[in-house]
Amino acid sequence: MALTDKIKNIPARPGVYLYKDEEDRIIYVGKAVSLKNRVRSYFQSGDQSPKVKAMLKRAVDIEYIVTDSEVEALILENNLIKEHRPKYNVLLKDDKTYPYIKITLQEEFPRLVITRRVIKDGARYFGPFTNVGAVNETIRLLKKIFPLRTCKQRELAPRDRPCLNFHIKRCLGPCCNLVDRARYRDMVNEVVLFLEGRQEDLIKRLRRRMEEAAENLEFEKAAELRDQLLAIEKVVERQKVVSTDLVDQDVIAMARGFDEACLTVFFVRGGKLIGREPYFLEGTDNMERGEVMSSFIQRFYSQTEFVPAEILLSEDIEDKQLISTWLSGLRGSKVTIKVPQRGDKHKLVEMAAQNALLSLEQAQLERQAGRDAIDGALAELTAALGLERPPRRMECYDISNTQGTESVASMVVFEEGKPAKDQYRRFKIRTVEGPNDFASMKETLSRRLAKAREEQTLIDAGQLPAGRAKFSRLPDLIIIDGGKGQLSAAREAMLEQGFAHIPTFGLAKEEELLFAPGRPDPIRLPRESRGLQMLQRLRDEAHRFAVTYHRQLRKKRNLKSVLDEIEGIGPVRRRELYKAYKTLEAIKQASVEELARVPGMNSKSAEAVYRYFREET
Repeated sequence: MALTDKIKNIPARPGVYLYKDEEDRIIYVGKAVSLKNRVRSYFQSGDQSPKVKAMLKRAVDIEYIVTDSEVEALILENNLIKEHRPKYNVLLKDDKTYPYIKITLQEEFPRLVITRRVIKDGARYFGPFTNVGAVNETIRLLKKIFPLRTCKQRELAPRDRPCLNFHIKRCLGPCCNLVDRARYRDMVNEVVLFLEGRQEDLIKRLRRRMEEAAENLEFEKAAELRDQLLAIEKVVERQKVVSTDLVDQDVIAMARGFDEACLTVFFVRGGKLIGREPYFLEGTDNMERGEVMSSFIQRFYSQTEFVPAEILLSEDIEDKQLISTWLSGLRGSKVTIKVPQRGDKHKLVEMAAQNALLSLEQAQLERQAGRDAIDGALAELTAALGLERPPRRMECYDISNTQGTESVASMVVFEEGKPAKDQYRRFKIRTVEGPNDFASMKETLSRRLAKAREEQTLIDAGQLPAGRAKFSRLPDLIIIDGGKGQLSAAREAMLEQGFAHIPTFGLAKEEELLFAPGRPDPIRLPRESRGLQMLQRLRDEAHRFAVTYHRQLRKKRNLKSVLDEIEGIGPVRRRELYKAYKTLEAIKQASVEELARVPGMNSKSAEAVYRYFREET
């Protein structure tokens, strides 16, 4: 059905609409009280922003999902934006990489870990945080104050004796039944209080327990609690009292830049400012300030666990009541959104706004400095290597194997001097036996360039959209990890495939010399050269990527070979064990009950696996 015909049939009900491009990718997600009126408005208004015009130009299809209310539409919109990351929606920059602090409450003896994925697994998540260093420092502090276990097993395998962490008082030894579950859970609850910013409640709780221990003549326990108290009180001393209301608040203020905005969030808990985080939104050009603020609130609170009772904003938003209702549902009690105009709360918002402006200016300065450094490095390479133009796209290749086994190759791509990780490729060597890096390099370049030629033919014939091609884009410069031998093998493949015109150089590790085809003498760039440093980063990334893939294959092979020795474990059970545990070490740590729950396993085969690893060790 044509797009115009679909629009005629859209119902006048609340819901979410999704625009798609010719490759069936979702490029925009929106919500509406009336789907019919909202979608029609896109084609009736003549003064749309350039962003909307560009989106409509690419849109070839529209889908919609009807909901029972506007609040449901808001929730669904947030979920779809986070899942699909549409090109024309306002997005948190790099929100997939923001770290969270996770407490694994679903486990019998919970752990404290850093993660970048939030899933509904029963754990408690705190974040997201933009400063990874601060997260690591918080984790170190918590592990020092609260001796939670740090082992990685979800379910503890029983041990005869505790590890070193127990002896240095960094773990209570749950694996050896040295602490009961109730006491351990009490400690976990204290960690939650700390991360929620309720240190005052935690201090009262610890002081009460310390006094009880002293009254019961448990002086060693009382001393441990005293040390915990002192450490937490030091944290509290550094926190600034900003509100006499003693309430939980988030204060959000904004600074605008070109097609981006920085929003700083102050976290106020119990009247104290416990932290702040700057977040950057992209795709905000031609948007009103209130629209940007509304979009940020939706993106931010759709991926954070805690919602305070009061939110203070620097900008008013049109859908304040709708968002307040949604946030109240997340919190489980009323959430108030205010835009203070005077008084202490207004001063607090102004302070957040100043921080947002400083963060934006700092980010812009850093980006400009980075761009200048990249342009300088590319200019150096252009001159030193005699290139016709700056190498905006560079590819580097490396080979990795162990005495010729599990031989693999990596293709790493830098664009504008930065890693383009979505374009990295890896190859399992097919035609070469034994440790022959030269032949492996020739096979890799042959396959890569043959794929480029095939894809380009399909693109020219209209049989393959350019956006789906994986190899059609050619580099301005190819770097081979190695010396003359590897370079010669690569050039032979390029000549056979008809791509000998691409500049190619070998970068040898020991003296960091560059070898060029047909030149007897190497090119020596100064050690401090920004161009050489860029090539070193490219080469090191190719080496890392190849070694990582090789290790994955080697682990898989080793796992299979060991499991083959266990009676009752055939190909099917071996495959299911690998799918369930990934590594040999994980299988070693699993209990009989856990092994028996793996598809295809039973109690007898699980007992055989469990016994084999304990007899072997």
